[in-house]
Amino acid sequence: MMSSETERESSSAIKHPLLSLTEEELDLVLQLVLTSGSLKDLAHAYQVSYPTIRAKVDRLIARVQQIVGGTTPDPMMQLLADLVERGEITVSAARSVRDLYRQQKEEQ
Repeated sequence: MMSSETERESSSAIKHPLLSLTEEELDLVLQLVLTSGSLKDLAHAYQVSYPTIRAKVDRLIARVQQIVGGTTPDPMMQLLADLVERGEITVSAARSVRDLYRQQKEEQ
């Protein structure tokens, strides 16, 4: 059995997943907490539409899941998220492309 000091040393060597986020992503986490998790209030704070902030938060969630899981982001998913965030494609169009992309990947 490890001593509590050894346990603290080994746990401090493990980097917390949130420390891997960019400053912009950390700012989003902070604003999300400050708005009590309200996406409506968060959208207002960022002066964007609800679908835009929803996509941004979904992207943040996926990023944290990737960090925790130790996986790398899929370039197509990153591109779709960027396009939605910039308003160059609708969320529903991005979902359609995503679904088709995933279907084609499964068939390969």
